[in-house]
Amino acid sequence: MHAVVVMAAIYKIKGSSMSADAENVVLIVEDEPLILMLLADYLSGEGYRVLKAENGEQAFEILATKPHLDLMITDYRLPGGVSGVQIVEPAVMLRPELKVIFISGYPAEILDSGSPIALKAPILAKPFTMETLHSRIQELLA
Repeated sequence: MHAVVVMAAIYKIKGSSMSADAENVVLIVEDEPLILMLLADYLSGEGYRVLKAENGEQAFEILATKPHLDLMITDYRLPGGVSGVQIVEPAVMLRPELKVIFISGYPAEILDSGSPIALKAPILAKPFTMETLHSRIQELLA
């Protein structure tokens, strides 16, 4: 809940609107640099505008400063004591249209979080193929 208040305050301070300033914008939250680079390069090559965050702090900064996002792809286990679910929940509260895909080497932890968003969003267990990821993205953004 604290993150919701912080994000709401940041939106108010910055005066961000929810109007679209771009299409097919994807935020990837992943702490493994190689995985982050591979995902970003692949999705950029597929025509998506990609924003990258290596931890919760960077993700919240992007969420506070970018008024339009179509999709968030996030790992569950992240450094700094903030999980992917803890990033997604306030983001979706402020942006109900935001689509989410979880990626994790430990998918059961996402389901065990008890988050209603985690129960509805696709979860891709690492390792996964880029084709599987692309297929899920197309389903969500259709």
